[in-house]
Amino acid sequence: MPGARSRRRQEANYWPGFVDALSSLLLVIIFMLSLFMLTQFFLGQELQGRDTALSRLNSQIAELTDLLQLERANSDDLTSQLASLTATLAGAEAENDELAGQLAGIGAGLGDRDATISGLESQLLAAENLSDEANAQVALLNQQLAALRTQISALETALEASESRDTESRTQIADLGRRLNLALAQRVQDLSRYRSDFFGRLRQILENRADVRVVGDRFVFQSEVLFNPGQAEITDEGLPGLDALADAILQLEEEIPDDINWVLRIDGHTDVRPISNARFPSNWELSAARAISVAQYLVSRGVAPARLVAAGFGEFAPLDPADTEEAYRRNRRIEFKLTEG
Repeated sequence: MPGARSRRRQEANYWPGFVDALSSLLLVIIFMLSLFMLTQFFLGQELQGRDTALSRLNSQIAELTDLLQLERANSDDLTSQLASLTATLAGAEAENDELAGQLAGIGAGLGDRDATISGLESQLLAAENLSDEANAQVALLNQQLAALRTQISALETALEASESRDTESRTQIADLGRRLNLALAQRVQDLSRYRSDFFGRLRQILENRADVRVVGDRFVFQSEVLFNPGQAEITDEGLPGLDALADAILQLEEEIPDDINWVLRIDGHTDVRPISNARFPSNWELSAARAISVAQYLVSRGVAPARLVAAGFGEFAPLDPADTEEAYRRNRRIEFKLTEG
């Protein structure tokens, strides 16, 4: 038993040493890590400083490169200027040599100055002869210019005379137009007067007929007075009214001068109701046929055909737009109007 206890004490004494060793090793590792981190920190600071310095050096290098390019450009300009000055100097030297040669030639040619003077005198004489010819040509040109100015003056005079005649012609044309308008107005007044006389006679002739009335500047015959429904042949009851109208027209033809152009317009009208007649497919054709029948009857009574105009309006120009029997009766009519031809 004592031996067993002694062995246990001896085994128990190793563990604290192991723990101490392990703690020491851990401290050493922590110390090494701290040292490594410090080293990394200082190394990073050093590298950052080196990067900053490197950037500054690169900027300086770029500036030096720009300066070098400027210096090279200046050097090229100076080289060009130097080449230009060299060429100018060479030209000046060549000109100097040429002047020296001319001077030498002048010095050598003093003996021939009399011949030179003689030649110059001959040239001067020839120039004087040419000057005389030029003066003669100038004098001739002046004469031609004077003649041309005379022609231009004559043309201007003729132009002024033409403009004056044109103004007179325009005045005459305006006066003729005014006279023509006055004459036309007089003809219109004359025709109006004859129209008044014509309507006055018709009023006297037809004043007792209720189926004939005056509407504005027209005499209106109801269609029932002259035609049967749907027909274009004049009835016997309508002939007396047309005979009186023909007599009035014949008297009018004798009274109106030949230089007044006039016609009697005959207008046929119907109501809006469609026609049921195989002979006349539409009211338009019926109204035109009735107007033509009246014109033909007046021609048979001696009225000149050139003084008559027949027109059909169908139902398209009603006097009364109402939809009543009275309106239909008023719209079925034959109108007579004295107007200009």
